[in-house]
Amino acid sequence: MPKGLVHHVVVRKALLLFLLTLLAACGGGGGGGGTSPAQPAAPAPVNINIDDANVTEGDSGQVNLTFTVTLSAAAGADVSVDYATSSGTATQGTDFVATNGTANFTAGMTSQPVSVPVIGDSDDEGNETLSIALSNVTGDATIADGTGTGTIVDDDGSPLVGLNQRPSNTTCVAPPRPTAGASVAIENPYPASPGFSSITKILQAPGDGSRWFVVERVGRVRVFNVADPGNPATYLDISGQVRSGGEEGLLGMAFHPDFPATPEIYLSYIAGTSSTRHSRISRFILDNTNAPVNVTEQILLTVDQFQGNHNGGDIAFGPDNYLYIGLGDGGGGGDPQETGQNTTNLLGSMLRIDVLGVAFPMPAYMIPPDNPFAAGNPNKCGPTLVNGNNCPEIYAWGLRNPWRWSFDEPTGMLWLGDVGQGAWEEVDIIERGGNYGWDCREGAHPFEGNGCPPPAALIDPVSEYPHTNGNVSITGGYVYRGNAIPGLFGRYVFADYASGRIWALQDDGQGGYSNELLVNAPYTISAFALGEDGELYFADFSNQLIRRLIPAGPGNPDTIPDNLVDTGCVDTNDPTQPAAGLVPYTINAPFWSDAAVKPRWMALPDGSTIDIDASDDFVFPNGSVLVKNFELGGQLIETRLLMRHPDGVWAGYTYEWNDTVTAATRVRGGKTRMVNGQEWIYPSEGECMQCHTSAAGFSLGPEIAQLNGDLTYPSTGITANQLDTLDHIMMFTNPLPGPASSLPALADPTNAGASLADRARAYLHSNCAGCHRPNGPTPSTMDWLYTTALSATNACDVTPSGFDLDIGPNARLIAPGNAGNSVIPGRMDRRDVHGMPPLGSNLVDSAGVGLINGWIGSLSNCN
Repeated sequence: MPKGLVHHVVVRKALLLFLLTLLAACGGGGGGGGTSPAQPAAPAPVNINIDDANVTEGDSGQVNLTFTVTLSAAAGADVSVDYATSSGTATQGTDFVATNGTANFTAGMTSQPVSVPVIGDSDDEGNETLSIALSNVTGDATIADGTGTGTIVDDDGSPLVGLNQRPSNTTCVAPPRPTAGASVAIENPYPASPGFSSITKILQAPGDGSRWFVVERVGRVRVFNVADPGNPATYLDISGQVRSGGEEGLLGMAFHPDFPATPEIYLSYIAGTSSTRHSRISRFILDNTNAPVNVTEQILLTVDQFQGNHNGGDIAFGPDNYLYIGLGDGGGGGDPQETGQNTTNLLGSMLRIDVLGVAFPMPAYMIPPDNPFAAGNPNKCGPTLVNGNNCPEIYAWGLRNPWRWSFDEPTGMLWLGDVGQGAWEEVDIIERGGNYGWDCREGAHPFEGNGCPPPAALIDPVSEYPHTNGNVSITGGYVYRGNAIPGLFGRYVFADYASGRIWALQDDGQGGYSNELLVNAPYTISAFALGEDGELYFADFSNQLIRRLIPAGPGNPDTIPDNLVDTGCVDTNDPTQPAAGLVPYTINAPFWSDAAVKPRWMALPDGSTIDIDASDDFVFPNGSVLVKNFELGGQLIETRLLMRHPDGVWAGYTYEWNDTVTAATRVRGGKTRMVNGQEWIYPSEGECMQCHTSAAGFSLGPEIAQLNGDLTYPSTGITANQLDTLDHIMMFTNPLPGPASSLPALADPTNAGASLADRARAYLHSNCAGCHRPNGPTPSTMDWLYTTALSATNACDVTPSGFDLDIGPNARLIAPGNAGNSVIPGRMDRRDVHGMPPLGSNLVDSAGVGLINGWIGSLSNCN
């Protein structure tokens, strides 16, 4: 046998022997036992996908529209796939270059770019599309998504937009507002009324329910007939002698008890100059009680005021026909002039004087003989603090700011709401000679111990409530004696100005009172009135309307879901993402929220649109929902929904995310939580609406100047102007008046490339003007709308009317060139009772404070 053949046979025998041995060892021979070796798992299939892409075409030349072809996993061996373009609304050869080829993936690769040349032109042709398709795979892979859509974004004539069409929204729609459980409802009895200006009081003449008199802070009394509420007339105008704004202005009015037979009205207002102020009580003699023309004023009483707040100002004739006058402590935080317990001046007191039939000019008024300090005290008190004796005009004292109070006619009891300092609001029943504790106490709680009488000498309130859940300022009301709401009969009804809550006290039969929440109203309530029909009305300060309490119907149940995923406003598969029908938006100058990052979306019911009012604010249709996430350090911690319910009323709801960010649960009544060492505030429903007021358009952020900026739209990847985009997809009722480039835009306060003044005013607009604007919910007269000239903001070189942060006589709200003497940045830089914002924040915005300080330092004047 040849040597090579012998070698070949030997090798084959050896190999065969090895295989037989291996098979036996594995139990593979015969039917004997043994274990089969584990088979390796089949590799996961590799899928091939191509994404969508977009590019702006340009006016000439070519740009590349780049798609990305991806493998779901790195292939173990080479893979390739062919591609080819085809026309859509874009035409091959005219709009783009026909492209085909092969994408090759060597072992370990997962993505490859594919570029299609786009031909630029100057034709106004709108956005156009083309397709690219994958085919003919070689290697171990399968096409999963083999078609990509390319968008050629037109930049000729029509603006670049981020969305081509408006998404359908059938899930994120505000349900009926929860009202079940409310003891009363609220109606607008005069829907034809055009609205008024800064209503401080409403009232009807004795025995005449045919007309309403509306007292306006600026110094006007207006009147309308209930049969024709759409045509109010000016009844009296003393605006030329009234110092108006904030807590100053025309504050009180009373009819002569025998009106109209005796044609007299009495007014309480703040008069003075730029550097002086005093409360003035005057009699006005009318030549005609229907429409007076010639009016004579007789000034009865003048009391100097220290500052522009805590003026009280209400007046009314009691059942004894004496005129009662409520005065605050003269202003400033914590009663700095110590007037509350000082009965040798008229401040911080309820006064009682006799004015009916008293000769003028002297003595103008008489002292009722049973006033606490009348006996043996013939000298009336002067307007200042300098008086030698206790003032005989005083009926009761120890009051901080008796804003609104009233007599209950059947009992003669005087019910008063005294506005608190920083913690408590109180209801008092005023008795002759009573000391109600301020500033030794705030409510029934110790406040200041110096020079205070024994506790037994102080009268506690009959009810009080704390500054929680948006409550900050009591508005005294009336004891209800009407017929429409039987369950309310004989109970004292009052409200909180800021939160809109309306309560009623119930005598518990044991010398005390229980307090029932009647309704949580979305209004700022500045005054109540008892109509001649016996029913209760109130002044809605923000909307400048009169509203009425009526019996509650069965009400709407609370259908706001407990779980965010059930609201229809988030993706049910991933609730951290919005539902498909929401449109994202952002704002140029964000509100400070303790360093949180806040993505935002808007949801409108299908077929509805956004109006734009005269102030360029967005007016959302009923059913709309605004969605906002809050993220700290990249962690999603809260989602807020601001809903405009089908009845047109806005309300806020908040949801807390769990630690694993898998679910969010509704928070009722507010709470706080530590997040990464930071105390985070989840606002209550009332606190939400304390900021989202009608004066600010409720939605706050969405307005022309805030949305006039770019946003990268996640669904398309296109970066485009938000106004142009919303206009393009027909979200507005009427087209915009021009391209976004022609409309106002707020600066980004963090953009160092913008001017310092623009950045500062944008910051103040976003962070302050929600409240500090005309008809805003604060007593301040400041106006920080970015459209208001600095000289007209009522802040520049203006002495603060309240706490001056102990700066002293040089303190100004804004002191041009001197941030150290400026109260506004000082209040921004603290988080106590004097801090700004007053709620919802635990951390100072140091960058914001620095911005405002730098801007103030750059000012040389107020022009």
